[in-house]
This record gives sequence, C-alpha cells and structure tokens, in this order.
Amino acid sequence: MSSFLKALAPILVAIWSVVSAAAEPNALAQLGAGGAVIDDKSGAVEIRVALSQAVPWRVHLLNGPPRVALEFGELRWSEAPDVRSASVTDVMTERHDAGWSRMVALLQEPLDVETAEMTVAEGGSAQLVVTLVPVTAEDFREAAEENTPLFAAKGAGKGLPVITIDPGHGGRDPGAQADGLSEADLMLDVARRLKDDLIRTGRYDVVLTRDEDVFVPLEQRLTMARDAGAHLFLSLHADALAEDAGSASGVTLYTLSPDAEADAADTLTERHDGTNVLTGVDLTDAGDDVTLALLDLARQDSVPRSDALTKALIAAFQSSGLALNSRPHRQADLSVLKSAGTPSVLVELGFLSSVEDRERLNSEEWRASASLAIRDAILLWSDEDRLLGEGFRR
Repeated sequence: MSSFLKALAPILVAIWSVVSAAAEPNALAQLGAGGAVIDDKSGAVEIRVALSQAVPWRVHLLNGPPRVALEFGELRWSEAPDVRSASVTDVMTERHDAGWSRMVALLQEPLDVETAEMTVAEGGSAQLVVTLVPVTAEDFREAAEENTPLFAAKGAGKGLPVITIDPGHGGRDPGAQADGLSEADLMLDVARRLKDDLIRTGRYDVVLTRDEDVFVPLEQRLTMARDAGAHLFLSLHADALAEDAGSASGVTLYTLSPDAEADAADTLTERHDGTNVLTGVDLTDAGDDVTLALLDLARQDSVPRSDALTKALIAAFQSSGLALNSRPHRQADLSVLKSAGTPSVLVELGFLSSVEDRERLNSEEWRASASLAIRDAILLWSDEDRLLGEGFRR
C-alpha cells in the first residue's frame, strides 16, 4: 500500500514514441480507459496513467535537463500521453530495462514528486497518480542525484503476502505420463509462468517448492510453505486415469475434506515440534489440547477461504474459456493440502489420459492462459479476502 503549476500557457507539441505490440510481446498491462494524462491541478502538475491491471512501478527524477520518469513492469504504450500542462514541454515512452517500460516527461521548470499512488479497482484495473510540485533548482538536483526511486510499489521482502506454488512430482517421481508428456515437467512450466505472472503484479512474493526437476517429499513441501510464512498454498497437478477407470477431462479443483482436516491436526500435533505446526505461531510450550484448539480455530479460518479461492478459480477458468471438469470442485484427503491455517487448493489442470487434455497441456499458449487465469483468480480472491478483514493478514 503506498502513501498518499501553473496557469495554462500555450500547449507545446508532445513528442512520444510508441513501442509496438510486436516489440513488446510480453507486456503485462495495457493503457486503460482514459490513457495517460498530464494536467495542472491546484498549483501542481498531476500525471494520471490508467492501466488494464496493476503492475510494479517506480518514479525517478532525472537531471540535465530536469525530467520525471514513470517506470512500469510492464506496460504497453498504445497511444500518446495527453499533455495539457505547460510545465511539461516534451514526453516520450519507451522500452527500458528488461521487463520495464517507461514514460519520461521533460519539465519546463524544476518539479519534485509530492505524492505517488497506484489504486486498484474492484474489476482489477488500476491507476497511477503522481503529483509534482515546484521546487528550487538545487532541491531538484539533490533529489535527482540520489538516483533511487522516490516512490515505488512495495517490493518482495517488504511485507507482501507470500504465495507458495507447488509443482507436483519431480525427479524420480515424474507423475502421470502419456505420449512423451510428463506431469512433473508440465506443472513445473506452469508454476514458473505463474510465479512470473504473480510477481509482475507487484502484489505478492512467490516461493516455489521446486524450481527444477528434482524430487521433493510431500512433507518437505508443506514445511517449505510454513517456513516461508505462506499466506496461500497452491499445488499444481495433471492426473491420469487407468484404462479401466472410465474417462475424465478438464480442470478439477480439490480442497481438503472435513474428516481429513481433523485427522491432519492430530497428525501434526504428534509429529512436529511446536515451531513447525502453525505458521507464525510458536507452540513449543503449549500442550496438545491447546495446540489442537488453535489448529481447530485455524481450520475454521482457512477452510472457507480455500473454498472462496476455489470459486474464484472456477470463475476465472470459465471466463478464459478453459475447459472445466463436469464436477470442478471436489474434496479429498490429500496430504499436500494439510498445511494448518493456510488456505490451500490443489489445481488439477487436466488428465493426461484424455486426448483433448493432452493436446491442451502440450500447448504453450494453453499453459500461459491457464497461468493467467490462476493469477486473475488470486487477484480477485485476495482483494475480497482483504475486504472481509480476514485474509493476507499475518
């Protein structure tokens, strides 16, 4: 969460450069309704940039001549900024560092950044508003020489919610296999895409339980999530049915069954020391009764939140035109979902025993679409979770 010039003169020509879609194939966001506007407001200059969705951002001052740079990770500039302030004599947009694009405004006079804030609407669109105020040439030069962002979106390691993504199987356990496809390889690809998609929103820190083709025991995956202080645990899989087990296809989402929740609490109490049971809580000196009571309270919190995320995932897959199973939400006694107090969902992205699902899973375009659908669901869910006053709060 971020904290929150003059009278009109003859308008000078705004010069800008648009980076084409072909040159920016991976741009995450596009300009939203209203585009980018630079205008005078109450003795200050206000820069408003509407985006299709939130992205990481930062604001710099540049010296010789005085300029202000707004950088986005990453935004496709599809039209010229609308310059209505005489305090800005020129503006350009360009692809900057890898994964970043920027708008640079040439200033008629020294201006410093008073406020900069990105807000996100309920539907996911966003707007960055930057306010510039007059300062002396010396003050501007000192601010510009610091060469660090004056304002920026929160970065990883600064209190962002942590999402643990668990690509199923790996190493000596390839998971389901068919026609040369491996569940472990496919899920690792989706997990990497999803990590990038989530990080580029600037709203989450993301941990993978594995980032290469290695075997990681189930218990260790849960321990990694707890050690990372995970606020959400998402496990990715692609199942396969035996030939005599009928047929199934489409995305299926699993949450922990009620009976399994109670069993998991007993097992955690028996098998773990007090520092490795409940994220963020040291139960070293607590007895079993206290530990079980706290785990029960944690379950009461995490179960409805897991169900809410599942609903958001189903809606996101539907709106993206990605095939769902005929019964998309199921409950099961799955070890990987037994992370106490943490909303957890297992996403079965299809069945390798299905010809149609194999074709989809083998498509890079489909895997990219699936990753974006999951990202959109998490964005929606985390916003609603926060509004309810119960989510992403540890």
